[in-house]
Amino acid sequence: MTKKPKRPIKAAANDHIIPPAIPIDALSNLIFERDEKSAGEIAAYAQGQSRNETVTHAEKVMTQHVLGRKYECWDVRTDKARFWVITSPTNLYDQMLFPSLDYTLSFHIGLMARVMARHEPRAGSLEQITMPAVWRKWEQAGQALDKAEEPEDFQTVGMRCRECLVAMVHALKLPTMVPANVEPPQKSNVVEWCELIANHVAHGSSEETVRVYLKATSKAGWALVNWLTHAHGATLADGMFAHELTQHILTLFGTAMLRHRQGVPDRCEACGSYKFELWSDEPGIPMKPRCSSCGWMKDERSK
Repeated sequence: MTKKPKRPIKAAANDHIIPPAIPIDALSNLIFERDEKSAGEIAAYAQGQSRNETVTHAEKVMTQHVLGRKYECWDVRTDKARFWVITSPTNLYDQMLFPSLDYTLSFHIGLMARVMARHEPRAGSLEQITMPAVWRKWEQAGQALDKAEEPEDFQTVGMRCRECLVAMVHALKLPTMVPANVEPPQKSNVVEWCELIANHVAHGSSEETVRVYLKATSKAGWALVNWLTHAHGATLADGMFAHELTQHILTLFGTAMLRHRQGVPDRCEACGSYKFELWSDEPGIPMKPRCSSCGWMKDERSK
């Protein structure tokens, strides 16, 4: 017996038909007052962070101001995944791991607060004692970086970092560092004074590697902060890089000078600790290195 073909079922007049989803590549044309420039920058950022993926859509969904800082939240889609991109500074979060935007924003703010807290010097207390005024300038540069939003603000960070390096050579340079019959560099010539300081605190063939590194790092750092001071397209990343590099240079030269000037040992001969402090038994007596762990002090007569 042959079965008769079924007739197509006609939709009733009151039935609702769900239309297909709008193609993702067409969404950008349906957004009212879309900021093409910002969307392009966010898409480019996400593209750089995504491996083997193509960004297909970027849409700003929320803007919030928290403690004077503006956070823009973007919904970014690729051909394989979906992300939240939150600015100031910009970071990307996979929506599979962070499905709630509100939670993601709270996480982002907390993460950025911890990053900004790193503007406190990581140098040891002895290194900071060697140049206290210089480290205060570095902290002020970090505070300027926290508040920076526009290229001009990041240029200011570069200027403050440059002032740190100038203040460093003023604090460390000595007339005896200049070889005989040689004209001393100008007072604020950071590169030449850093070379003289490096020759003084890391002299001899055994210290050649340290000496070369001190000179190369200070020269490169000086070039970077000067570039940032005049960079019209400066970004947050540029400011953070300059600030971190300045800290590295201050720590290097502060440590080298401390070891040379104060004779601080690298390690305690009694307990093996690396922790030292400057100590004086009575006011007015020059301070000497003392182990913070066991109290050992090097006997001058044993030299």
